[in-house]
Amino acid sequence: MSRRSNGLVGIWAEVQRQQQRQVEERARQEREFERQQRSQQRELARSRREHQAAYRQQREADARRRTEELDARVESLRGLLAAGCRAPAFGTAQLVRAEQVEPFAPGPLAYPRPMPDPNQYQAQGGWGLGAGRRAQAQAEARARFERDWQAAQAAEGQRLQELAAYQRQYEQWADDRLSEIRQHNAGVAEMAAGLRDGDPEAVVEYFSAALYSSSAWPEDLPRQVTAAYDSPARQLVLNWELPGYDVVPEVKLVRYMPGADQDKEAPRPASQRRALYRDVLAQCVLLVLHDLFAADEFGALESVALNGFVDDHDPATGRQARIFLATVMASRSVFTGLRLEQVSAVDCLVDGLRGQLSARPDQRAVVRPGRRPEDVGNGVVTHGGDEEPDLYEMDPVAFESLVAELFRAMGMQAVTTQRSNDGGVDVDALDPTPIRGGKIVVQVKRYRNTVPPTAVRDLFGTVQDAGANKGVLVTTSGFGPGSHTFANGKPLELVAGNELVDLLHRHGLRGRLGNSGSPIPAQRTPEGRTPEGSTSEGRTPGADEDGAGDHNRLGMFWTGQVALDVCALVCHGNQVLSDEHFVFFNNPRTPDGTVRALAAAAPDKAAIGVSFDALPERADRLVLVAAVDPEINPDADLSGFTEAGIRLSDASGTELGRLDVSDGRADETALVLGSFRRRTGGDWDFVLGGKGYRGGLEELIREYGIDVD
Repeated sequence: MSRRSNGLVGIWAEVQRQQQRQVEERARQEREFERQQRSQQRELARSRREHQAAYRQQREADARRRTEELDARVESLRGLLAAGCRAPAFGTAQLVRAEQVEPFAPGPLAYPRPMPDPNQYQAQGGWGLGAGRRAQAQAEARARFERDWQAAQAAEGQRLQELAAYQRQYEQWADDRLSEIRQHNAGVAEMAAGLRDGDPEAVVEYFSAALYSSSAWPEDLPRQVTAAYDSPARQLVLNWELPGYDVVPEVKLVRYMPGADQDKEAPRPASQRRALYRDVLAQCVLLVLHDLFAADEFGALESVALNGFVDDHDPATGRQARIFLATVMASRSVFTGLRLEQVSAVDCLVDGLRGQLSARPDQRAVVRPGRRPEDVGNGVVTHGGDEEPDLYEMDPVAFESLVAELFRAMGMQAVTTQRSNDGGVDVDALDPTPIRGGKIVVQVKRYRNTVPPTAVRDLFGTVQDAGANKGVLVTTSGFGPGSHTFANGKPLELVAGNELVDLLHRHGLRGRLGNSGSPIPAQRTPEGRTPEGSTSEGRTPGADEDGAGDHNRLGMFWTGQVALDVCALVCHGNQVLSDEHFVFFNNPRTPDGTVRALAAAAPDKAAIGVSFDALPERADRLVLVAAVDPEINPDADLSGFTEAGIRLSDASGTELGRLDVSDGRADETALVLGSFRRRTGGDWDFVLGGKGYRGGLEELIREYGIDVD
């Protein structure tokens, strides 16, 4: 008799099936996980191989580039004489300056002040008013027009006065400038006459200039000459500095070794390097002779006695000394018969001209110099003399070389760049000082007028592109507040002309800024101020000490000892018109001079001058702010800024009223004091501020559209 199942077997079987499915699912997941891991490992290995291949290719390319640079350097040394012979000859025409000056540029003074339009002064309200009220409105409109007309006429009269004063100032400057140019050209003509007459001083000055400014002489080779002229023999006798042994690269080629992951430098064979160095010395001597005879347009030279030396340590005494490595005396008749582009430099110097060349210049084996400048009997002159060179008149290439020499005198490595494709860099410098040192890119501006802020911005872009630690902009002029504002907080350093002269003198170098140091007269604005960074010798008659005759004075006062910077922003709405319309310690006035920082007089602690009627038409708001000075009170906040206010005065100092402002609060370091807002009729109302900022002045000005990097 069969027995019915109670269902347990079925349940057990179902459980077994579920367990089996779970085991299979786990196995499937494990297989999928292992498959993904293998795929990831393969992808990682492929990526690693590609990265390694790319890295190797990059290192190999770098090694090839360095080798190509070494080869190019060697080729340039081998072709030094041939390239120099193709350069244009020096002549007195290159010393003559054109008799022209910068044209008269009065800037904003050239444009008449706009006169008010009567059609814009209509009675408000139209015919909806009664006859009496309408007549009153018309009278008020006429009064506004007459007031604005008189103000515009007064401003136009002031503009004409300032334009005439600036015209006179410019004409005086132009006359002085033309006189200076004519005096210079007269000196050139006098030197030319001296060359014809065989005057020793004129001959030495001219041929020293020819060597120093020669475009045939590479910039990275030294230029130092001591010379004298023997008039009866018509012979120039000079000592000329030659390059040191390191001018020839010690490395021949560079290979990348992937196993060690490093570059391996193959040295240039000593015999090859020594032979090339002797050849370079011979080429230099021949090139100096070529430049001298090519520049002799007056037939002053019958022969040249030349001694070539290097500044190095004397192997006998260990002291720094002039070590002579070459000497030759060449007559014009013999030298002009040579075809220098096709000669072997060493054979030409030693055999063709019967000169002497050190057999082992790498070991500083000396030769006995022939006739020396001190043997001539006339005054011996070293190029440059005792007079300070005028940086304004210096050749641009020579000026860049002087800046590079200054950086070397300051303990850095510095070289001038090529004249083309330099990426906006005039001098490459390297500061070896640990921690704060590194690569420095230098731009040189031989300007007479203020360097524009765009040049500073361009330098910052060059610093970023070159991956440099710092950028330095050196000029013979100066920088305005816009430039200093942009450079603040960035790895940029601005060196103005007076600072450059001071640095040169402190490091044993020479340089001056003109004869009297007076640049071109600065352009004046209608308010009697000069543009940013400029100065003017004259002051418009009748102008007050703050620069404008019609302005209001905003004097800020408060209790407490916290040191504050009080600033102003000329805005349209909540956006400043431009960075130059932010008046603070590094930008003491707006470009048009309508808002400017003034000297505070007790009881005020800060003061700002504002010509409300002359503010730009777009400006509808003048915002006043105060911020803790982080240099004087780095840990302070505005909790000590209490009982504060603004004294509103006219140009004569008569107080017109007082405006209360909000007290400062703890943990805040900047505060909006309030803003003057332009009404429809042209009047200005003051609106109390009070908003504070914990992030200081930088956080505050960001809200008004000023980008702080």
